Amino acid sequence: MSKKKMGLNETWSMAVGGMVGGGIFSVLGVIIATAGNMAWLSFFIAGLIALATGISYSNLTNKFEEGGGAFTYIKDINHQGLAGGLSWLLIIGYILTLSVYAFTFGQYLEKLLNFGPWFPRLISISIILIFMYLNLRGVSDASQLEVFIVWAKLAILVGIASLGLWQFDLQIFNSGHLKSAGTFANAIVGASTIFMAYEGFQLITYDYEDIKDADSTIRKAEILAVISVIFIYILVTLGTINLVSYQTIIEEKEVVLAIAGENILGTAGLIIASIAALFSTGSAINSTLFATSRLAIKVANDGELPSFLAHKNDSGLPDRSIYVIGGTGALLAAFGNLASLVEAASFIFLVTFSVVNFIAFKEIKENKTVSFLGGLGASISSILLFIRFLNRDLKIIIALAVLLFLATIGRNLIYRIKSQ
Repeated sequence: MSKKKMGLNETWSMAVGGMVGGGIFSVLGVIIATAGNMAWLSFFIAGLIALATGISYSNLTNKFEEGGGAFTYIKDINHQGLAGGLSWLLIIGYILTLSVYAFTFGQYLEKLLNFGPWFPRLISISIILIFMYLNLRGVSDASQLEVFIVWAKLAILVGIASLGLWQFDLQIFNSGHLKSAGTFANAIVGASTIFMAYEGFQLITYDYEDIKDADSTIRKAEILAVISVIFIYILVTLGTINLVSYQTIIEEKEVVLAIAGENILGTAGLIIASIAALFSTGSAINSTLFATSRLAIKVANDGELPSFLAHKNDSGLPDRSIYVIGGTGALLAAFGNLASLVEAASFIFLVTFSVVNFIAFKEIKENKTVSFLGGLGASISSILLFIRFLNRDLKIIIALAVLLFLATIGRNLIYRIKSQ
């Protein structure tokens, strides 16, 4: 009996789930702290770049008629070196997002249980280890379950946003630090810092073979998913600004949505919002670990990663890739801070998506203006974010430089070994 293929609803849900999975729960406090009452504009600008990139991804998928994402597209146009370099970048980006989701999971559970400052870090490591174990056992979510989870958390987010907007007070919106931080310049910089909140829509291109009428379904799903998420992020941002004071957002940016829920419904609201965050980030950890380990095997089989990572256990599962990806993500979650992890992940995906957009501009006849503007927007955003690193957090530049240096040296070593 053949496997039932996913239709538009399931594909849209997977794309939305990929973005909302950990995105809004992880970055909302960060962006309001950065851009004040213009945080909504940051989500809008970043969303436009994501929308252009989604169109480019769908056009490239339709042209090559296969799954695999950016790595496959670049290989198919005979740019093996670029494909290899981009694959390393993508894997680094996914590991960073994994650490962000785990960090956020730990913070929300601590908000519920209040065990102490040591607890979130321990939970961040533990939740990754749990999902490593589950992935090594071959446990994965069915598409129908993903549809249910996505609609449930969207209902909670829209509920929080609606109640916040119902009580909307323009005086609060334009007061104090919210207003002083809410400049157009901060909104533009903010868009680059939280871009990782839109990462995830591209993962449905990996499932090309499992999607009914893939060419048209992927295109519709990506466009509808990104537009839906832009709308949801803006609503949640405007609602939350009215529910949580700016000072509280600064002090507890990791768990802003839990506080918003508590301010609406008391303890019940805190529990509901926190459970939504735990389900969302947990699901995102699982799907990111699953997808990245499969990407690592594909890249390793093509000679762009050490063959060590292509190993599968007796059940046919990518055990070594799971160990390396999960272990690295756990270390970053244990020792990193939320803002730095979010910004580093955003930088990686902005660079990657700028390349994808420019490839679509070169290779595809349709939507050239959209692809060019998407590539230009992603490039400018990555430059702005790099300048921000220079001015505020050199540690991120040093860490990224070390990772990219190791990636370059590692690839050269692989080629030398292969040529001997």
